Amino acid sequence: MSLNVKEFKKNAYRITKERNITALRVRVPGGHLEAKYLTILQQIAEEYGDGNLHITTRQGFEITGIPMDKVEEVNKKVAPLIEGMEKGIGVEIGNPEDGYPAAGTRNVSACIGNKVCRYAKYDTTKLAQRIERNIFPNDFHVKIAVSGCQNDCIKAHMQDYGVLGMDLPVYDAYRCISCGACVKNCKKRATGALKFENYKVVRDEDKCIGCGECISKCPTNAWTRDTSKKYYKLLIMGRTGKRNPRLAMPFLEWVTEDAIIDIINNTYHYINKYIDRSLAKEHVGYIVDRTGFQTYKEEVLKGVELNPECRIAEHIDWPGYKTNTSNNFTKVGDK
Repeated sequence: MSLNVKEFKKNAYRITKERNITALRVRVPGGHLEAKYLTILQQIAEEYGDGNLHITTRQGFEITGIPMDKVEEVNKKVAPLIEGMEKGIGVEIGNPEDGYPAAGTRNVSACIGNKVCRYAKYDTTKLAQRIERNIFPNDFHVKIAVSGCQNDCIKAHMQDYGVLGMDLPVYDAYRCISCGACVKNCKKRATGALKFENYKVVRDEDKCIGCGECISKCPTNAWTRDTSKKYYKLLIMGRTGKRNPRLAMPFLEWVTEDAIIDIINNTYHYINKYIDRSLAKEHVGYIVDRTGFQTYKEEVLKGVELNPECRIAEHIDWPGYKTNTSNNFTKVGDK
C-alpha cells in the first residue's frame, strides 16, 4: 500500500519492523486514566491488533499488531478516548475520529502526586494536564515529566524538562525546643542544610532543596511550609540516546507554576527558530548544545515573570558521558 510516512507517524502510528503492520501510541496525560477507557483499548487490541497492550516508559499505551489498512477504522474506535482524555481537559483536538493530530511531543508523565502520596507537594496529574493543554498537539520532539517531590519517582532527571515539587520551610524560633530532630534528619536524609547557632536552627538557602524533611520531623511545628505559593524546581535537558547520555540539571529553583508553563511554551518557539531541518527530528537538548546555554536561556525567558524567591542558574555543565571513549578501554584479547 502507498503510504505518506510523515503523515502516518504524525497520526501517532509507529512504523514497525513488520511490513504493513503498525502500532498506535495512546496518550495518557499525567499517567491518569479513567478505568472506563480500558475497555476501548481492549476492544481495539483484540479486534484490530494482536491482542496485546504495551505500557510505555512514558505511561502511555501502544496497541500492537494493527494492519495499516485498518488505521481509519481504529481512529474512529479510539475517538471516544481522545475526546474524553484530550478535549476533556481542554486540548484543541479537531475531529477525534481523525485520530491523534500529532505525535512529536511525547506523553507528559507524572508520579501519583499528593492525591495519594504523603511526600508529594502538589497534584501532579493536574499540572501534567495543564502542560498538555499548552503543548499538544505539536510536532516537535520534547519529553516532559512532573514529580511531586525531590524523591523524583518519575525520573524527571532523564527528561528534556523535569518539574519537581518543593516545600519552602518557614521557621518559628519561639516554637523550637532545640531538640535537633530537624538538623539530624536533614543531615542523614537530605543535604545537611540545617545547623545550630545559639540553640536555634539556621537554614542554608544554598543547600536547601525544599524536600520538607525538617517539617515532617519537627515535634513542635516550629517548621511549617509556606502555603502562600507553590514552588518547583525546573530541570532541563536530560536524555538517553546514542550521543552523550546525561542527567537533567537545575535551571530554576523556587519557581512558580505559571513561569514554568511560559518557559515550556517559549521552548517551542526556540526549537522552531534553531532546529536543524535537514534532520527528520532533533531533540531539544542537541539544539541547546549547538546554540549554547546562554542563547537558550535568553529565548525561553522572554516575557517570563519570575517570582522574587526564584533562583536561576547562570551556567550549566551537564554531566554524562561521551560515546567515543575508546581510549578508556582495552580489548580483553590484547592483554
